[in-house]
Amino acid sequence: MNTIDRRHFLRLALATGGALGLGTLAAPARADTSGYRALVAVFLYGGNDSFNMVVPRSAAEYAVYAAARQNLAIPQSGLLPISPLTPDGATYGLHPSMGGLQQLFGTGRAAIVANTGPLVEPATKAQVLARSVALPPQLFSHNDQQDQWHTLKGRQVLVTGWAGRVADLLEADLSTQQLPMNLSIAGTVPFQAAAQAEPYVIGDQGVVGYAALDASVFNGPLRRRAFESLLAARQPTIYGRAVKSVHQRALTYADRASTALAAAPALTTSFPDTPLGRQLAMVAKIVSVRGTLAMRRQIFLVGIGGFDTHDVQNTAQPGLLGGVSASLGAFDAAMTELGVGSQVTAFTMSDFGRTLTSNGDGTDHGWAGHQLVVGGAVQGSDIYGTMPRLEIDGPDDVGGGRIVPTIAVQQYAATLLRWFGLDETQIDAAVPGLGAFAARDLGFMA
Repeated sequence: MNTIDRRHFLRLALATGGALGLGTLAAPARADTSGYRALVAVFLYGGNDSFNMVVPRSAAEYAVYAAARQNLAIPQSGLLPISPLTPDGATYGLHPSMGGLQQLFGTGRAAIVANTGPLVEPATKAQVLARSVALPPQLFSHNDQQDQWHTLKGRQVLVTGWAGRVADLLEADLSTQQLPMNLSIAGTVPFQAAAQAEPYVIGDQGVVGYAALDASVFNGPLRRRAFESLLAARQPTIYGRAVKSVHQRALTYADRASTALAAAPALTTSFPDTPLGRQLAMVAKIVSVRGTLAMRRQIFLVGIGGFDTHDVQNTAQPGLLGGVSASLGAFDAAMTELGVGSQVTAFTMSDFGRTLTSNGDGTDHGWAGHQLVVGGAVQGSDIYGTMPRLEIDGPDDVGGGRIVPTIAVQQYAATLLRWFGLDETQIDAAVPGLGAFAARDLGFMA
């Protein structure tokens, strides 16, 4: 095995877990990376109570919902009606604060992926209660379930995220890009961790650089030259070379991003002045300079907290869900303004859903929940998957008002990655455990 083959082997092994005996190696890349496409992951940290985000409106189903939710039930008259293209015998509405999402859903630019959550294999209530099916560990723990969404690891030991594995698989095809494929405006998280490819972190106001080296700071240019001289010096240890490489890469990316963003076109679309609004505005700005940076594929991460609504849920939830709705609406409008409305897809993730039961002032950690997908390539105006029966001790409640998922996170991710351009072999490498589920494509992407 020559040097190039060995490097290729190790990269694919690490990207898929094969080096640890946790997966099979991927075949050489055959991805379609023509044109421009971007995924924007919107993580709702804390566990979004999506059973108050999408609510049954029809009389019988609403009565079951209201009995389960008690003082947390949204008044039936306040729900914003939606009309899914594939009816299931019930009618549905959105939380009263989500007018922007209602409009996106109605115009076919948003879809709902129902009852989704971490799974190792398909599971029913009876199987869960009988302990006859493998389940992800620590199901109701914030950190563990965020990690499940970020990595899709199931019961494996993985140190890479699914966006990171995609970056590893596509790195050779995207070698002319001036920035890494993975960009985070929400800090460093496992979602974009890779075996080889490096993610790039940027702030919602722009590049987070070396302040003391900035040209606008007294003696900044002098410090910059001195620092570059230090980096140019020979480093005798592997640790010194690693530190040198990190700083050189950071300086290069900061210069490229700063120069490109300084020439970004002004958008007429107005974003909410909120943490999520500002993060998505920065994503839009980076998308606007994709040509300058020779970008063809990008995966962005943005995120906001506050969704751990054990307390004051009735007070907090309108602002939380309203903020998501307004920010996603503004982002979709900005993508349309930039002419890439069908080339950029935003999608939500969250630790878990929440319990149907009220704890008196809020809800506790649950399991399955609903997710949103927004963009011009989305087969919108529909609900994908099976809506659960929101009944305490009902057919979908595995105990304590926790609903068992009928769609796995792996299926959700695979559907997005197929649209992104990966072939089936690459999808299997990026999404470990997908083979346990019959449906590899949920159908919500064109």
